[in-house]
Amino acid sequence: MGPGALAQVLRPLTIQAVPAELLVGINAADDAAVYRVNDTQAIISTADFFPPVVDDPYVFGAIAAANALSDVYAMGGQVLMAINLVAWPDNLDYAILSEILRAGADIVEQAGGVVAGGHTVTDKEPKYGLAVTGMVHPQHILTKGGAKPGDLLVLSKPLGTGLITTAHKREEVAENDLDAAIVSMMQLNRKASQALLEAGAGVHAVTDITGFGLLGHAWEMAAQSLVGMRFQFAALPLLPGARRYAELGHITGGAYRNATYLTPHVHIAERLDEVDRELLWDPQTSGGLFAAIDPAMWPALAALAPEVRFWRIGEVTERVQDETMVWRVSRRFHSCLCQYRFSLSYLSQFDRRGINRCTSHPGEDRDPGEFCKRNPVGQFHAYGQRRAA
Repeated sequence: MGPGALAQVLRPLTIQAVPAELLVGINAADDAAVYRVNDTQAIISTADFFPPVVDDPYVFGAIAAANALSDVYAMGGQVLMAINLVAWPDNLDYAILSEILRAGADIVEQAGGVVAGGHTVTDKEPKYGLAVTGMVHPQHILTKGGAKPGDLLVLSKPLGTGLITTAHKREEVAENDLDAAIVSMMQLNRKASQALLEAGAGVHAVTDITGFGLLGHAWEMAAQSLVGMRFQFAALPLLPGARRYAELGHITGGAYRNATYLTPHVHIAERLDEVDRELLWDPQTSGGLFAAIDPAMWPALAALAPEVRFWRIGEVTERVQDETMVWRVSRRFHSCLCQYRFSLSYLSQFDRRGINRCTSHPGEDRDPGEFCKRNPVGQFHAYGQRRAA
């Protein structure tokens, strides 16, 4: 679901009364809920699941698990346990599901937690993820709000997973490019989170970059912090081949929704072309941590996590009075990027809404890179084997 639709759906829930123990809840668009148990312990709760993004069952399970655990790390917490969330077709081999679950358990164990159970439903399209429980000190929670003018903006993983996995689903990806994306998506954000926690008060705001793309999650941070932000496009880290797949038109439906929602609220410099813009809207799977930090912390950050690379990609600009002002200030948001002219027609097989036609069933519309609605385990079979309709 895109950011605009999600905001509309959740609006009625924001008026409910909440207990004082709920430190982070639905009234703040953050990465997970946090409930205080006592003065030194608070529970983190989050969930995430999605359809396969790669062919290999084990790799998909590992990516989905790492993605779900990332919300705990974005809040500065530690993983305690997880519950499997599974949707599975009756006509798909259960041995495939076993491999997915085995991978999820391995990643949760790597995070220091345990898979404690799960829930399954029958569905036409396979999906997998986790409901995750974590723990954090109430005084050490990392949230999206709190970015300050003058802060540096840093990112811990390169961008481009949506473009690369979409190219993979269309069997047009280079093996080395896919391998690099898989390594990135399977990498836990645990060490990056620990480094930001060790940086202490110099870290003012943190989130992870996932389905809303870089600009979508940056917008959430800016709105909650009541600040503007500016990015240097040339400083953005990209996965190998990401730009080429944008040039070839391997754009996701999520990118279109992100652009539709965010375009009125960002200013992007004219010198960047439409391909550059697609990299900004691209939804990420198991993306990196994005943080606003005191400039004095930048030299020390690499030493705190030598195994994790952080890229310096921008800065926080002026403070505003309220959230309505963020929308106006954000017209200068990303002023070094580009004036956006979003293309609604990527390649000849896309219609004006950016919808792709399934090659197995020409009458069936689907978002680019997604399964055919009529035969989700047909031509775009999750594990790479073409099947007859």
